[in-house]
Amino acid sequence: MKIILIIPAYNEEKNILNVCKAIEEYDNDLDYIVINDGSTDNTLKILQENNINHINLISNLGIGGAVQTGYKYAYRNGYDIAIQFDGDGQHDVKYIKNICEPIINEKANLCIGSRYIKGHESKFQSTFMRRLGKNIISFMIKICCHQKITDPTSGFRAVDRTIIKKFSEYYPVEYPEPESLVTVIKSGEKVIEVPVNMNERQGGKSSIHAWKNVSYIVKVSIAIIVNSIRWKGKRKNVIKS
Repeated sequence: MKIILIIPAYNEEKNILNVCKAIEEYDNDLDYIVINDGSTDNTLKILQENNINHINLISNLGIGGAVQTGYKYAYRNGYDIAIQFDGDGQHDVKYIKNICEPIINEKANLCIGSRYIKGHESKFQSTFMRRLGKNIISFMIKICCHQKITDPTSGFRAVDRTIIKKFSEYYPVEYPEPESLVTVIKSGEKVIEVPVNMNERQGGKSSIHAWKNVSYIVKVSIAIIVNSIRWKGKRKNVIKS
């Protein structure tokens, strides 16, 4: 099967080269594409000087736009599995095989690398506010989609070609991970989680600062509800037609 890693990167000059080297050491034949999301530091220069496969976005689209660019690339180039993989060094290449297996064995359309599966919790834990936000978002998805997702904000995910096509056509911009999960679950595809360990960011700053703001968590919850209602309306229209 053709597999590719999609690596969104914004101002990751301290991390991106090490991330790419780790992937090549893990599997030199594994394809990957770095989406440089309008970085203002030396990220693009590093990609160019080291002949790293990349797409350069001339302006910052945000994580949603960058990831969708990767999915468009994956779909147009006929990949069977696409893996979202952060450019900050937090995702561990050793778990690539784990999150691909359910896709390869056709047990899932989307597989999430989770830090919070009971008995397999990641050694590195995020801040209290992020964990609180994660719990609230997980609760909202369970209410709206009737499925418990322990790590709804994880950016370490593998998807099959069905989802590659879907995400190439539409991928949420504001709150991409939880909103896209609602889209996938509500459209009838299967989502599962496997345990992974994650690392602490090796350098630079996270592109998501809003976790300190309670209003951000509220907005994510509202987006989940709205997306859920939208899909409910679509299903009713399908039944009527």
